[in-house]
Formats: sequence, structure tokens, C-alpha cells
Amino acid sequence: MANAGSRSLGDMIREARTRRGITLRALAEKFAKSASYISDIENDRRTPAEPFLRDICNVLSLDFDDAMALAGRIGDGAERELRRTPELGLLFRKLSDLPADDRDATIRRYLNEVERKLQS
Repeated sequence: MANAGSRSLGDMIREARTRRGITLRALAEKFAKSASYISDIENDRRTPAEPFLRDICNVLSLDFDDAMALAGRIGDGAERELRRTPELGLLFRKLSDLPADDRDATIRRYLNEVERKLQS
């Protein structure tokens, strides 16, 4: 997952769109949306719904997980799982209590482990 830093979801989408030579209007037309709606997303005035964000990511070859992180969302499935599995909420709270450096290293370690399991 990319480090968000000062980069926003809108920045990510705009950079990918322009890198591919797609105009704002052309992207909007592809999804039957208004150019002003896409502009609002690129200027971080609106955050698209999860299914639309996935569609944008597919068209622009963006990493959906990175986009969700920049949007500040965990996803509908993850939210359902958090409600069903109290230990996930506990894990999140415990991670939040760690000092930033320890938290970041621990999160990276957990993410790497989960990725390995998903790939096997």
C-alpha cells in the first residue's frame, strides 16, 4: 500500500488520468457522469462510492486498496467484518495505542503476512 503523505485521492486520480491522456470530459462520459462530478472528485470535494471508485481504478489502472486508503475508507466488506468480529476492533484499538513508528512497522508486518497468505 502506498504512503498517502500529502497526496490525496483526487491527486491520484488526476495524475493517472492525465498520464493516460484522458480528458476530464472523456472520463466523465465513460461513466455517464458529469465532468463537474469528476472534477469534484479530483479536487477532493467529493469521494465516490466504493463501486464507482473501483470502476475508476480499473479504467485508470490504479491500485484499489491504495485509493480506498486515500479516501479514508475501509470498504463495505471490511465494515461488515468489523461488526461481526469483535477481535478486529480490539486489534485496531491496540494498534492505535502504539507509538507511530511501532504502529507503522507492526501494520506493515501484519500486511505482509496477510498478503503471503492470500497468495498461497
